[in-house]
Amino acid sequence: MIRKVLIANRGEIALRISCTLREMGIQTVAVFTEPDEHALHVQSAHEAREISSYLDASEIVRTAKESGADAIHPGYGFLSENAGFSEACEVSGLVFIGPRADTIRAMGDKLESKRVMQQAGIPIVPVWNGSPPRSEFPVLVKAVGGGGGKGMRLVQNVAELQDALASASREASAAFGDHHVFVEKYIRQPRHIEFQILGDAHGNAIHAFERECSIQRRHQKLIEETPSPAVTPELRIQMGSAALAAARAVKYRGAGTVEFIVDPSGKFYFLEMNTRLQVEHPITEMTTGLDLVREQVLIASGEKLNYAQSDLYQTGHALECRIYAEVPEENFRPDTGVIEVFERPSGPGIRLDTGVGRGSVVSYHFDPLLAKLIVWAPSRRAAIDRMKRALEDFVLLGVRNNIEFLRRVISTDDFGSGKLDTTFLDRHGEVFNVPNEVPVEAVLVASTVGAVYDRPDRPAGHRLPLQDVWDSGNWRNS
Repeated sequence: MIRKVLIANRGEIALRISCTLREMGIQTVAVFTEPDEHALHVQSAHEAREISSYLDASEIVRTAKESGADAIHPGYGFLSENAGFSEACEVSGLVFIGPRADTIRAMGDKLESKRVMQQAGIPIVPVWNGSPPRSEFPVLVKAVGGGGGKGMRLVQNVAELQDALASASREASAAFGDHHVFVEKYIRQPRHIEFQILGDAHGNAIHAFERECSIQRRHQKLIEETPSPAVTPELRIQMGSAALAAARAVKYRGAGTVEFIVDPSGKFYFLEMNTRLQVEHPITEMTTGLDLVREQVLIASGEKLNYAQSDLYQTGHALECRIYAEVPEENFRPDTGVIEVFERPSGPGIRLDTGVGRGSVVSYHFDPLLAKLIVWAPSRRAAIDRMKRALEDFVLLGVRNNIEFLRRVISTDDFGSGKLDTTFLDRHGEVFNVPNEVPVEAVLVASTVGAVYDRPDRPAGHRLPLQDVWDSGNWRNS
């Protein structure tokens, strides 16, 4: 039995993992670097230890051993898909709460993963190691060992290809330590749909249905939902079967995600396998009742899945919006600062996963994700209405953020009718438009906030600048 777990992560995912571990009676060890010394994930753990970097695998393994931990949970990002980290845990006698190293290694190589899936009979998008035929343009240049839009270039014609290959290779080398890239057929206006999978060490595997992840900026997801408004019962069976075939092809152990793109005709193609917990896992939990972190821990402990595919079903509809410290109207430029006001939305069917609160410092050291706002309702229409209300009630001042932008996106007619694809934001430039005038409500909020939320390091009576309140987009909520 696992009795003590070091959580090799930070922010909202570290807090999320800690909640389940504590419910299971498992002791938690947080790690932090100097900028995170007073972070919420540090305060919530049973004990905390300072490290020099979240990316130093040997230091984290050593810290886990020194703390007396039995296991390490990597969360997502950082070392979660690092095969060497998984191996280092096993060599040190620690349980890695995730897949085996060989699975991580095979699925982390985009070309190798496609080869494995093709052998398993799963459709893949055509790929080339060199220049594709002229008739195949446009194409995507992609990093072999990466993701998240880094090392990716859209190429419209042959003349652009060599420059795109060179620049993508440089970016991939800097981001992932691997300069290799490949060329993939570009599917126009695809949907991005992924299936949650779970597999144990005894050969059992199930899927927990799909998530629609088509609303993206710079190839990174912004809004996710389940069920997908585009997946029919017949298509769900086909894609679910393909996801299970993918899991069995690599003897998958743990929680993971098989990602597909679906073209406008309804044909689907394997995109990649994420060998970790996903940022958007809460919407699956909201509609299935599963606790995916608990399932990860039980699987890592050697237990069998205690249900079959036929035992699983979804109830209602769930949406997730990712709340970032960024300025969508300025090409999603990240913002930094101190959170002056943090008022959470509440009510039936609302969940907020976050690692920040009032007084938290948002710095340039880490990803600008602040929180994930998740809602559940009996129907998609009701879930959209609930999300709109929750976004309106979410008051976050001190750093510029995308809350008002997300409200505009889900308020569009196309979002309401489910007409989604990965080019949605390119086709809906109106969601980037904001009024130029500062309304009287913003003036009142600026005055009130400044009087109530003075920062200790500011002179007495020094209030938030009016522009801070207006730029945040949250004057509507106060």
